[in-house]
Amino acid sequence: MRHGKKINHLGRKTAHRKSMLANMACSLIEHKRINTTIAKAKALKVFVEPLVTKSKEDTTHNRRIVFSKLRQKEAVAELFREVAPKVGDRPGGYTRVIKLGNRLGDNADMALIELVDYNETYNLTKPEKKKSTRRAGRKKASDSAAPKAETKTEDKSSTKEDKKEE
Repeated sequence: MRHGKKINHLGRKTAHRKSMLANMACSLIEHKRINTTIAKAKALKVFVEPLVTKSKEDTTHNRRIVFSKLRQKEAVAELFREVAPKVGDRPGGYTRVIKLGNRLGDNADMALIELVDYNETYNLTKPEKKKSTRRAGRKKASDSAAPKAETKTEDKSSTKEDKKEE
């Protein structure tokens, strides 16, 4: 049974696990993506996403809370200056975990964890399609049909005149 097992302990004592996650979070903030095992990536996701949420509001209190978790001044500064404005409109889900396969040495499941807004291949802005409605199509068709209708009436009148002459 898994009673009381909320977090993955990753085979480490508490202090080692917290230090490892803090270092991985600082690396993720600095490099925007890192390679690690799937278990560590999932644990890091749970660790770093609340910090990114805190960084959306730049207050002294939030900076101190984030600094107490990360313990690197440069990482905190980059998180609040660069990352937070880029993810400001996103309601959550700041990281993405992509499975890569198995590591050659020990066959561990590997993953790439990245900040979502910094990946250019997934964030291609799709060109907006022009909104077309049937009414707009008919309007154009009616405009082009109007001159044709005039020529038809001219043709009919000319054919009537031709018949009268005969």
